[in-house]
Amino acid sequence: MRYRNIPLLITAACALSACDLSPVPQAMVLEGKTMGTVWRVTLAGVDATRRYALQQAIQQQLDADDGTLSTWKPDSMLSQFNRYQGEAPQPISADMADIVTAALHIGAQTGGAMDITVGPLVNLWGFGPTKQPAQTPTVAQIAAAKAQTGLQHLRVIETAQGQWLQKDLPGLYVDLSTMGEGYATDHLARLMEREGINNYLVSVGGAVLSRGQNAQGNPWRVAIQKPTDRENAVQARVDLQGHGISTSGSYRNYYELDGKRISHVIDPVTGRPIEHKLVSATVIATTALEADGWDTGLMVLGSDKAKALALKQHLAVYLISKEGDRFISWMSPQFAAFLLFD
Repeated sequence: MRYRNIPLLITAACALSACDLSPVPQAMVLEGKTMGTVWRVTLAGVDATRRYALQQAIQQQLDADDGTLSTWKPDSMLSQFNRYQGEAPQPISADMADIVTAALHIGAQTGGAMDITVGPLVNLWGFGPTKQPAQTPTVAQIAAAKAQTGLQHLRVIETAQGQWLQKDLPGLYVDLSTMGEGYATDHLARLMEREGINNYLVSVGGAVLSRGQNAQGNPWRVAIQKPTDRENAVQARVDLQGHGISTSGSYRNYYELDGKRISHVIDPVTGRPIEHKLVSATVIATTALEADGWDTGLMVLGSDKAKALALKQHLAVYLISKEGDRFISWMSPQFAAFLLFD
């Protein structure tokens, strides 16, 4: 499974305006690739002799996560479930049960806008393991793919003996890429805690989570990128205060087909890529997994419905819409508490 190819958040170990000041204490920065995107871990107060061991431990954790969630790897736990054409419950890991349970909850709260069963539609439009279509999918093709989707066809079963995932639609195809980055980011945070590291900023793709302070003894700060593929400009800065953050955008992962820009964000209701004016949705939540699920649902809904849902659910949300050549931003009251003005 491929995730968002380019992070939509700019992480920083200090205020962006002060990063070049010298001398300053040095942070340890580790980086690598996973799930079709990049990961980055910034640590404060960690001895340099631990670099190699931490790099190895992080990569091993992320490789294990990819081995659970990937739709690109035929032997992954998710791929095996997707190939299964029966209705009997299939054994899964506790971690996979957690991510699917969270996805089903957010899916219900968004009225199905965040739908992890849209895999057939994702593949039809060329954003899964299959190639990009040579022409726009037909109405019949879209209808056929939609008939193989629906959160109501998926169920997590948890007992004292373990966890299972069940589908009552044999052709149901689950795509967890909408929450994979958040899932992996939370795992990196737990890994840091197990290693006795209390000051860290971890990210996988567009999902970020922080704890403690940076190398200068200041809060970790994250910059939300201006939603354009032509420049790396900062739209807003936030102090995460130990929370997770994730951004979903329609402006980076796309291709051109029949003279139109085709976004990777698919609306489960229409079966088509979104075409509304909302171009970026950022969510801050207790976990990166939660933030990663909500941002996708809000992107699908569009500005007006996303604003109403954010207010109803008391979510920390920052939305950016494009009106002509202008970017119009909106934030919920909960998000304002994280915003930095310096």
